[in-house]
Amino acid sequence: MSVIKTASKLLNWLIDDALPVWSTKGADRQNGGFYEALELQTGEGCAVPKRARVQPRQIYSFIEAGRLGWDGPVNDLVAGGLDWYLEHYGLEDGLIAAAVAPDGAAADASFDLYNHAFALFGMYQAAEVLPERKTELLARSRDMLAMLRRQYGHTERGFREKNPDEPPLCSNPHMHMFEAALALEQIDTSGPWLALSDEIAGLAMDCFIDPVNGGLREFFDLDWSPMPDDRGRVMEPGHQFEWAWLLVRWGTLRGNAKALQMARRLYQIGETRGIDTDRQVAIMALNDDFSVRDPLARLWGQTEWIKAAVALAAHSTGIEREAYLEDIVRSSDALFLYLNAAPAGLWKDKLRQDGSFVDEPAPASSFYHIVCAIAELDRIAKTLVHAAD
Repeated sequence: MSVIKTASKLLNWLIDDALPVWSTKGADRQNGGFYEALELQTGEGCAVPKRARVQPRQIYSFIEAGRLGWDGPVNDLVAGGLDWYLEHYGLEDGLIAAAVAPDGAAADASFDLYNHAFALFGMYQAAEVLPERKTELLARSRDMLAMLRRQYGHTERGFREKNPDEPPLCSNPHMHMFEAALALEQIDTSGPWLALSDEIAGLAMDCFIDPVNGGLREFFDLDWSPMPDDRGRVMEPGHQFEWAWLLVRWGTLRGNAKALQMARRLYQIGETRGIDTDRQVAIMALNDDFSVRDPLARLWGQTEWIKAAVALAAHSTGIEREAYLEDIVRSSDALFLYLNAAPAGLWKDKLRQDGSFVDEPAPASSFYHIVCAIAELDRIAKTLVHAAD
């Protein structure tokens, strides 16, 4: 199947199957906000705590769906979800609680940098479609970043974690801070976002990415050196792809050839070492010698494979470009394994080494990954169509 046909098939699945489910049953009409997960058999929402990361991710998913041509109630979903999120997760110091009960009651007020990255990302997305709230949301975003700097800023670069004086420090939340900053710098040009993007890009290229093998690590000591214990060896194929996608974007904006070179190496590691040859899916984790650490294959890793292949195809020519285009189809086929294993509009999340799926509700957190991959696919498909005309 060609990239154009693959993109069309995934977009049709999103608009015809997924959005009718997640815009209705995925929205908690009784309590507000969005459900954490949907039962596979009934499609009903699960009465479990709602993590902070899920709410802004769902806001993004509906906004991006509107950009892709969905004619559903985008603004109603966004405005209602945003208000509920800010009311129930916001803490007195301007930061965000980790989770609330299904009805919005306080449940877990602990700090997680990852959640704040998505708070910033969600507020950017909402500011794009709710122009009457743009000034408010950008001010909130600046205030949140300032508070993060004061309470959790690292003395050198980046941010510390829950306990500021205990390792490990983590690359993953910085990846999503990078994503948010790259978005915010486009609409808040006088804000701190361009500097934050550059700071995190530098941290990734100098510290997160191993200078010898080119792979990206997950866990670090307080001086940004790899953790001295076994955690310092972890490299996740999905994150090799995701960082490659982001570094291509940043490297293109800044004209930084080193970032593009590193992105290609990250992709190469993910594709040659992180794809299980039997299942043809991206697995969960490698060690720093590229041996398999965790063969479980989660849905999100496949979407990041798609996004990285799309980004690098757009910056390549000739045989190299053709190889990336082939990988777009391969990675999309991998994603369809998870979509086709569930009722229409839902998905399975975890594929075991033996080829069986874990039987559990469809997590809402995956929607952001899926929608973002479809959006990237749609962009390159339109480019290919235009080139063929």
